[in-house]
Order: sequence, then C-alpha cells, then structure tokens
Amino acid sequence: MLPNRTVRETKETKMISHLNVENLEIRYNVNAAEPAITGVNLEIKQGEFVTVIGPSGCGKSTLLHAMGGMLSPSSGGIYLDGIEMARPDPRQAAFVFQDYSLFPWKKVVDNVAMGLRFAGEDKKVALEKARAELGFVGLADKADKYPGELSGGMQQRVAVARALALKPKFLLMDEPFGALDEQTRRSLGQELTQILHDAGQSVVLITHSLEEAIFWADRIVVMKAGPGEISKEIVVDEPWPRSLEFMTTARFDDLRAELFHRIQPTTASEAK
Repeated sequence: MLPNRTVRETKETKMISHLNVENLEIRYNVNAAEPAITGVNLEIKQGEFVTVIGPSGCGKSTLLHAMGGMLSPSSGGIYLDGIEMARPDPRQAAFVFQDYSLFPWKKVVDNVAMGLRFAGEDKKVALEKARAELGFVGLADKADKYPGELSGGMQQRVAVARALALKPKFLLMDEPFGALDEQTRRSLGQELTQILHDAGQSVVLITHSLEEAIFWADRIVVMKAGPGEISKEIVVDEPWPRSLEFMTTARFDDLRAELFHRIQPTTASEAK
C-alpha cells in the first residue's frame, strides 16, 4: 500500500475537458503503400482512464504521440477542448514513458520540479509544487533522495509526479511499467490508477498486457494492424475502487478472452 498521500484536485474541482481525434491518418512517408494509422475517431472525456491495446505495429504509440502533438496528422485532426493540438504542450498533455528519464545527479524533488522550471516557474514555487506531487504519489519521504537510491517502481512514480506537476489536462502513458517485474507492475498499477482515478485525471495508456488493459481501464480501445485502425471499444463497467480480486472473476476472464481473440492476426497483412 502507498503511504499517506496529500489530497489533490478532485473530479468536481476540474474544468471538464474533451480530447477528440477526428478521422486521423498519419503517414511517415508520403510514398508509403499504406499509412501508419488511418480513419481513427476517438473521444476521451475528462476523468476517463482509457487503455489502448493491439498487436505490434498497429500504431498504438503513433496515436499516442499524435495526441500529444509530437506528430502532425497527414489528414484529420486532434482537438483538445475544440483547439487543435498543433505542437507539444505538457500543460495540455504530458507524457510518461517506460524509460524514467530521471537525472541521476539531481535529487528526486529537483527532478520533479524540472518541467516546471522549463515552463518558467519560479524555483521556490516549483519545488513546493514538486513536493506536493511527491506527496500525492506517496513519495513525500523520498524527496531529498537521489534516483539511484529508489526502486524501479519508485522511480516510475517520480516520473508520474513530474508529469502531474504541470497539471496537464491529459496524461499520456506509453508502456510506463514495462521495465518492472510482474508483481511490482500489478501493485504499482493498482495504486497509481486508483490515485489518478480519485483525482479525476484523464489518462490514455498504451500496454501490451491484456490484464493491465482491463484492470486499469474505464474503456479499452482495441487496434488492429495493416494499417492501424480502431477495431473495437470496450467499456469496463467494474466500479472503483478496484481490488486485485477483480482479476479472479468470470467477468475479467470474459474480457480477457475477448481481447485475446481481437488482437490475433486474422489476415495475411495483419500477420506481418
């Protein structure tokens, strides 16, 4: 379990935001035989935790990077509260990757404050906000440690705190726990998803794990390859807070079986 954490904004205190992906197509090469992703339409509402799953090469990360303004659409568009996402803006959509990307020579609190400092925040204010976010993810007592003194799971919490310090409307997570062992992934995933859900933080998370895709999600987006498209959206109606016991239920088994079936290659092009 997480140690005592500070209270953060709740769903009721945040302005309602929507992220809309409209008929999105992305080509890395204009002469490519097929686009990386095509015809993607998706709406994500404030406070939703959406997981994206699909076979390798189906464009999951391409979609996520486009949502964060890191890739420009070849056609279609991505809109946050009606405004096109034309470039990266971590106060709108912040990323958390599998690689923690922490500076080993800086204390944990300084790592968390880094994004705020780059955004022009006063040093004292940035450090105060950084300590508050560390408290939020249960690491208040680790603020003055160095990354190398923390476990992998703790370092990933630091990376999450760094992203949240900017108070982004959407948090975009690309296989954030992929480098951790399975037991740590489950326990850390359960803790952080509950924290983020309680706070009303909107999240889009890429994963290759069927169990993670189900357990963490309010909604699962299933993609297929050749080219990358959304093949199905599945609502996970299990109430919050969620216990790991959910993974032992018939409903969980049914969802897992459906996902397993849907991400299997069904055509020669998808099997490549």
